[in-house]
Amino acid sequence: MQFIENREELRALYKSPGDGAVRKELPRLDGHCRSFIAKSPFVLIGSSDGNGNADVTPKGDRPGFVAILDDNNIAIPDRPGNNRLDTLENIVVNPAVGLLFLIPGMNETLRINGHARITADAALRERLAVDGKLPISVTIVSVKAAYMHCAKAFMRSELWKPESWPDRATLPTLGEILRDQLALAQSAEATDKWLDEGYQKTMW
Repeated sequence: MQFIENREELRALYKSPGDGAVRKELPRLDGHCRSFIAKSPFVLIGSSDGNGNADVTPKGDRPGFVAILDDNNIAIPDRPGNNRLDTLENIVVNPAVGLLFLIPGMNETLRINGHARITADAALRERLAVDGKLPISVTIVSVKAAYMHCAKAFMRSELWKPESWPDRATLPTLGEILRDQLALAQSAEATDKWLDEGYQKTMW
């Protein structure tokens, strides 16, 4: 198998991007970007460490959980999780991040590229509290580029069409997966119960 080795070889395979695709990239948030973020309950964060090892992590909460500080900065709260800190540790050594905001049922997405920093500022954590529970830390992303991404991937995948979804009963539970991957002695049912109890305890 032969692989593409440089940008010129890659570009030779594709048409040039249209004028609109180039000009839609904004250097800051406009009203539409701000509105999209305010309605989004879910964002994916792409990052990489100093050695180029990449990671993508999901962040979700009530719509608008990501705070807009101004036209160039947003704040993403970090709720209790598994404490692997893959993204946060990456940001400490390499601040470049890519974000993808989603709104359920909407095929278009909002992409943001920028530089991230982590803070435990008390006032900001208080501002982003949910039901009196403060985030452990907050990631501040300084926006370098923001633009809407077209709907083709979601249209092709039919992601938001329930009739295209597989029957959940045909898929393994997380308990079954972890039992097999980690060679757990307890049953899949017991693992699922333990996971569900843990989710409820650390939801916010």
